[in-house]
Amino acid sequence: MSDQSDTRSVYYDRFFQRDAAKIKPGEFTITNKNTLLVTVLGSCISVCLRDPLANVSGMNHFLLPYDFDHKSTKPNDAARYGVHAMELMINDMFKLGAVRERLVAKVFGGANVLSALSLPNIGQQNNAFVQAYLAAENIPILSSDVEGVYSRKIYFFPDTGEVKLKRLTAIKNTTISEREALYSKELTQQPFNSGDITMFDQ
Repeated sequence: MSDQSDTRSVYYDRFFQRDAAKIKPGEFTITNKNTLLVTVLGSCISVCLRDPLANVSGMNHFLLPYDFDHKSTKPNDAARYGVHAMELMINDMFKLGAVRERLVAKVFGGANVLSALSLPNIGQQNNAFVQAYLAAENIPILSSDVEGVYSRKIYFFPDTGEVKLKRLTAIKNTTISEREALYSKELTQQPFNSGDITMFDQ
């Protein structure tokens, strides 16, 4: 079986010298290959899930925990919200052979970069949601790097479960917050095991 990724988001990462898939807001990708999974987070949350025995992994990227106004009517919109993004990703991982009892998680994002929006503390809300969701599903969180004021770039290596994390500069932070603000507006207008996280510069 091959990676379940949008081919437009797949590229060759020369720094890590392997194929990579970029996960955009409202998307998730699962894989049973060694494809590097990459995303950039502001107030959004990304959950890296893995069944180490089946060698099946997934990463999602969502901005809001729920569809508060119930305006998401398109099937493709579901993964934009944490409550759906988690279920969709887990169910697709099962199709590749993952077993719920073996799933482990790493959680990232939820920074305070959207303070100007009408949704207060959205990063904290996202983090609270995913912590409660994983606890209810009995999926242990092996490590996390959440909240604070810095955006993050995440590299998830499915073959080992390792995550490399880079906190981004204030300039890049502004760019990300502006992009997430536009994304949030679009949504609302529609009918640690710290040793497992490696900080690095690239």
